Amino acid sequence: MPPQIHGRIDGPIVMIGFGSIGRGTLPLLLRHFECDPARITVLDPDDCHRGLAEKTGVRFAKTALTRANHREVLLPLLNAGPGQGFVVNVSVDVSSTAIIEVCREANALCIDTVIEPWPGFYTDGSLTVAQRSNYALREALLAQRRAHPEGPTAVSCCGANPGMVSWFVKQALLDVAAATGLGSVVPGSRAEWAKLMQRAGVKGIHIAERDTQRSRTPKPVDTFINTWSIDGFVSEGLQPAELGWGTHEKELPPDGRLHDAGCGASIYLLRPGANTRVRSWCPTPGPQYGFLVTHNESISIADWFTVRENGHVAYRPTCHYAYHPASDAVLSLHELFGSGSKRQSTGRILDENEIVDGIDELGVLLYGHPKNAYWYGSRLSIEETRRLAPYQNATGLQVTSAVIAGMAWALDNPRAGIVEADDLDFRRCLEVQRPYLGPVTGVYTDWTPLRDRGTLFPEDLDEADPWQFKNVIVR
Repeated sequence: MPPQIHGRIDGPIVMIGFGSIGRGTLPLLLRHFECDPARITVLDPDDCHRGLAEKTGVRFAKTALTRANHREVLLPLLNAGPGQGFVVNVSVDVSSTAIIEVCREANALCIDTVIEPWPGFYTDGSLTVAQRSNYALREALLAQRRAHPEGPTAVSCCGANPGMVSWFVKQALLDVAAATGLGSVVPGSRAEWAKLMQRAGVKGIHIAERDTQRSRTPKPVDTFINTWSIDGFVSEGLQPAELGWGTHEKELPPDGRLHDAGCGASIYLLRPGANTRVRSWCPTPGPQYGFLVTHNESISIADWFTVRENGHVAYRPTCHYAYHPASDAVLSLHELFGSGSKRQSTGRILDENEIVDGIDELGVLLYGHPKNAYWYGSRLSIEETRRLAPYQNATGLQVTSAVIAGMAWALDNPRAGIVEADDLDFRRCLEVQRPYLGPVTGVYTDWTPLRDRGTLFPEDLDEADPWQFKNVIVR
């Protein structure tokens, strides 16, 4: 059966970045969109994978986009010939807001997987902890949207997470609502979605992930191993831990801080996210520790499902990432933080050829409602990934297929301005993405963070409300 075509791109296409996600996205882009490969340009400062791009008929340019040159590089490419251009930004160290501004000037569509700053932001000692947060990056994007409410569609933060998980949250909420007697009517507006989550009694959401993909060779000392971007993981891991802060929470963590401006949907902790553990649950391992790594969706989901009454917040769910990466990545983090956050001298992303087995189980855990907790998500194996698409592991395919879904939505809605994944039609996006997600399942569980606690050592627990964050965080 021929692949389904999700749209036509008549103008030039510029892909910024050709790391693991870029290499996985390109063949899916060519598979699912009508376009001319000769009008596609891939930009990356490293040309070690030039051959993969050029054998598909696209042009590769060994180029690093910078604050100084990004406009002069991009505008001629986007204005070359007829049709509306499309920028696919899957890079690191290239400012997302700067790229969106150039695309608006060129009337080009664009999509990215994260709000990325220019180099140096994450480790800038002159910035406060709050200023180095994802909250701050998102507020800058929202300010840009307020300044330019109309224009060509720019889809922000549309990978697996952030991105796909926002669509999972909506489907999971509909499942919980149906199971608890609230009916099956799909809300028609953001306010109605938030009201439904409030009525369903959802106290919070974990972006609960377990990556069990294993390499055939053990991790060497002084090497950072991961199943996706090492630069991206280390950068976000060194940012402060952040979480959407729900109205059911009784007290801030001792090192928790509120923001003094913006939407007010989240808090941050005075410690790095990849060195902060939380208790969570996924179907395969059951209870597990995850890292509270900051992610845009922790903030955007909490903000999107906020209920405001008479100018005050009446309801908001807590929301945060609970990430158990591949075992080699866990060892890499221990090594990184054990050396005072000094980066290892080398790094390697596990590709589809060296992984022997495993899955990436990525979903959302909606908790605190009358049925306790419900996990809904993708359980994609490396074996199925190899059958479905080239040049990527299971983690990568969950990201690249979400990029394709976001692109399809942008082509359907070319004048939406700046949007987040939460704003997209979740049904349309999951329709496009689902063939690449392996089994997509929903599982109820009676687990809570109080399970088997306080039996051997005394703990300061809130036994009246198992889902208080003080019970979730590992102290």
